[in-house]
Amino acid sequence: MALNLDGYEGNGSFAHGIHPPERKHFSKDAAIRVMPTPDKVVLSLHQNIGGPCAPTVKARQAVTWGEEIGKGTSFVSTTLHASIPGVVQRPMRMTLANGRHMDTLPIKAGGEIPEDRALWDEIFGGTWPTTGLDAYDPAEISRAINEGGLVGLGGAAFPTHVKITPNDKKPVHTLIVNGCECEPYLTADYSLMMEAPEPIITGALLAGRSVGAERIVIGVEDNKMPAVKILKKAANGTGIQVAVLKTKYPQGSEKHLIQAVIKRQVPLGGLPSDVGVAISNVGTMAGVARAVIHKKPLTHRVISITGGGIANPANVLAPIGVSFGALIDLCGGLTKNAARLVAGGPMMGFAFSNLDTPVTKGTSGLTVMTKQEVAAGEQTVCVRCGQCVDACPMNLVPTKIALAARHQDVDLSRRYNIMACFECGSCAYSCPAHIPLVQLIRAGKASVAAADRA
Repeated sequence: MALNLDGYEGNGSFAHGIHPPERKHFSKDAAIRVMPTPDKVVLSLHQNIGGPCAPTVKARQAVTWGEEIGKGTSFVSTTLHASIPGVVQRPMRMTLANGRHMDTLPIKAGGEIPEDRALWDEIFGGTWPTTGLDAYDPAEISRAINEGGLVGLGGAAFPTHVKITPNDKKPVHTLIVNGCECEPYLTADYSLMMEAPEPIITGALLAGRSVGAERIVIGVEDNKMPAVKILKKAANGTGIQVAVLKTKYPQGSEKHLIQAVIKRQVPLGGLPSDVGVAISNVGTMAGVARAVIHKKPLTHRVISITGGGIANPANVLAPIGVSFGALIDLCGGLTKNAARLVAGGPMMGFAFSNLDTPVTKGTSGLTVMTKQEVAAGEQTVCVRCGQCVDACPMNLVPTKIALAARHQDVDLSRRYNIMACFECGSCAYSCPAHIPLVQLIRAGKASVAAADRA
């Protein structure tokens, strides 16, 4: 579908990419369940890309729901809040699903918090204004976002106030709200668009005002037409447009979303702001509305618990810091043929095994795959077929990058633009030799980062 926006025209797609099986049927039609308050949560002090936060509470201190418990230590950092009321326990170090070892603050439950539908109404219910928002100063909006601890809820977890802030040096003309959710299996964003479109629209209007955007566009893939219809109805009269994009992976990547919607090319190594664009996720926009309008922080998020290895797949509104094991129990446990736990989706997610691992602000889903779903061929040598090159949406040569990374050749890795790879997994999915290209590239990035620090 062609989209014409004041002279900028995108065709709803981009070059390269892949079409993996969607497998969204497990949880697509499941209404969002509200998780009962767990016995405890474990909150990582590092919930975002950038710097960690420093604790502002001590062990044995009682905290209320939404109370600040950690303060950002840098501009690219964010605030942390108690996701349940209770008593702070002794800090401990835990391994997160992405393999990183982080300091955490456990909270043992105790105190009052709304339950079930009352909690949903407290977070997403009520009336969300679409007029009179010019009363909010752009700097005030950005400050409220920062104080609310907002990060990108699509998975990247970039501090939202850094993106949604006035910038005279790089003026923004377009705010694009990402509702693509192109990762297979996951349906958290889809369910939120279906059940809570109003705060998404209000948040987008506030974010657009903060960055000074002349237009706001919500991009949604064409496999989510019911959500398109609902968003258009909620956006009626606001000037927000809903762009229907082709279903393709990785359509939700920032650079490719920009290309699909307004046909602007972000330079290699550049940022959306370099072409006058700001991008944020639909869930993040709902959080922006709550932070600005109601002065309430991010404590809960919608998570997809899905896959053939889950007894009762669902979309769950859960507190940040709850364990993956508690989410699995809520959804009826694992099936007999469950074989792999993945935090996120199968393309960009992280496999892990410890059910006590806590979810973070960037956790969009838990995919439990069966033995049949994870069955893969034996790894062989590269046959130089070029399929990974054809698939790469960044026009890189993944096999050369992976080879340089395997040999820990930092200079060669840089020459092949390893840092431009955003680890979408299109190359590994397409590789007939089953080479773990993404894992090799991640290791290579770690080598480059270590060399930069030396």
